[in-house]
Amino acid sequence: MKILVTGATGNIGRKVVDHLIAEGAKDVRALSNNPKRAALPAEVEVAEGYLRRLSSLPAAFEGVDRMYLAPVPETVIEVVALAREAGIAHIVDLSGDETSEWEPIAKAVEQSGVAWTHLYAGEFLENTTMWAEQIRTTGQVREPFPDAANAPIAMDDIARVAAAVLLGEGHEGRAYDLTGPETLTRADKVRLLSAALGREVTLEQVSRADAIRSLEPVMGELAEWYVDGLAMMVDHPQRPTTTVAEVTGTPATSFAQWVADNAAAFR
Repeated sequence: MKILVTGATGNIGRKVVDHLIAEGAKDVRALSNNPKRAALPAEVEVAEGYLRRLSSLPAAFEGVDRMYLAPVPETVIEVVALAREAGIAHIVDLSGDETSEWEPIAKAVEQSGVAWTHLYAGEFLENTTMWAEQIRTTGQVREPFPDAANAPIAMDDIARVAAAVLLGEGHEGRAYDLTGPETLTRADKVRLLSAALGREVTLEQVSRADAIRSLEPVMGELAEWYVDGLAMMVDHPQRPTTTVAEVTGTPATSFAQWVADNAAAFR
């Protein structure tokens, strides 16, 4: 069985490759826009290509049985049509439900006629590093909604689920809602960061406008959408699921564990 991982040098795609190899997959092809710089494992076949460069895909899709589809909404309709034409039997996509900007990916995959499994993920634990600079320089975290609560997930856990689905059976037609193991407020996260760093990190509440203004240099027009999403999680906190453990046999990474493993980023 040949498995193709698209976005194979991205944050999640590369981890999918690593987990496939660790689980004993013998025929993995990785799609990379720059194979010479990909530094992928020697046992992985590297195909030069890019989801936004459709002409590069037919050769990469040839002979593939199952595919991990990275979230590139701009070309997804054309990509899944090429996948079906190539005879790919199962697409495992990173996408979202009707509340997400990634829903068009899930819809396109479903409408392609190819068997599918959706992986829905909310905020990544890795997004916490947006606080790193202010923690290092001021010892503070500036947040508009300290009581906003969600259950962020580690990118590695998403990759573990993707690898398990690609290698397993019985996942067709399933949409997996992936979260971390617990719901935490922004204030909870600051408290856990303080414990991991061994020093006090304080939380300063700022206005919605100030929060948007501080995020715009990095997020652009998405800053307002992000801050308003935090506001919604005050009264509608995200509830954790047990899907990661159910699919992989190992629980999702906790915030406390992730912070302990990545404390150097905040020092």
